[in-house]
Amino acid sequence: MPIEVREIIIRAQVESSGGDAGESTGGGGNGAVSQGGLGEEEMQHIIAMCAEEVLSILKRQTER
Repeated sequence: MPIEVREIIIRAQVESSGGDAGESTGGGGNGAVSQGGLGEEEMQHIIAMCAEEVLSILKRQTER
C-alpha cells in the first residue's frame, strides 16, 4: 500500500573545517553528523545531490 508524505522537514548543520568544529556543537546527541574529513568539494556535491532529490520529489508531488 503506498504512503503519501504530506510534509517533510529537512534539517542540516554545516560547520567550517577550522579547528575543533566537532566539539563546538556541544555534543548533545541532536542527530548532527560531523564532517568526517570530507573536503569542500565533496560537501558541495552531497548538498547538490540532496537538493536535486528534494526537487524531484516536489516535482512528482505537483504532477499528481
